[in-house]
Amino acid sequence: MPADIVNLRQVRKARAKVEREAKAEANRRLHGMTRAEREKIADEQRRLERQVEGHRREPDGETT
Repeated sequence: MPADIVNLRQVRKARAKVEREAKAEANRRLHGMTRAEREKIADEQRRLERQVEGHRREPDGETT
């Protein structure tokens, strides 16, 4: 009964590739956002900054 010849270097590379792909998929789920989602968040942040700035008692740089 002959054994199958296995190239260990190829097996290690294949295993590493699968692990890299799994890590990339996890990162895409955690950090991936569409352009529309990023723009929506940026617009909301700008709106909040304008609102806070509009409610300041003293403009920036004018402290007494």
